[in-house]
Amino acid sequence: MKELLRETRERMKKSVEATRVELASIRTGRASASLLDTITVECYGASMHINQVANVATPEPRLITITPWDKANTEAIEKALLKSDLGLTPSTHGNLIRLPIPQLTEERRKNLVKVVKKLGEEGRIAIRNVRRDANEEIKKREKAHEISEDDSHRNLGEVQKLTDKYIERVEELLKKKEEEILEV
Repeated sequence: MKELLRETRERMKKSVEATRVELASIRTGRASASLLDTITVECYGASMHINQVANVATPEPRLITITPWDKANTEAIEKALLKSDLGLTPSTHGNLIRLPIPQLTEERRKNLVKVVKKLGEEGRIAIRNVRRDANEEIKKREKAHEISEDDSHRNLGEVQKLTDKYIERVEELLKKKEEEILEV
């Protein structure tokens, strides 16, 4: 049973981490290298993340700079940025790609908050799915008389405590990201 609870905890942690990564890729009007984490570049016959082919820096609060390690990849990186859903336009100066981050409009902020809430709900659903799987396993073991009814109730309670704990973490991430987006 301890193994099942440990596995459940690990899966819930991964769900929270996946939500955190998704939220980090949402633009807030402030430059952050994590905005580019999900963008892939076609180079060397493979699809690679930008940070694997270039140095990404934020020298100013509203600017991201990308310096490719190989000048031949500059055009591929620029194409990947234009193709991405970030809505940002890169400008290239020799080997340096500048990605200015414009101020968000009120309408864009509201839309981003909706996107953040949707991602948060997806994170909560993932955690609830882990809970469902664990609960089914506990009930299956009780039915097979591998554990007693008391152990079953105790373990179901433990799974619920884990669920509440990890859903709370998702809520904290959401609250923090919303504040970031709405900050002018």
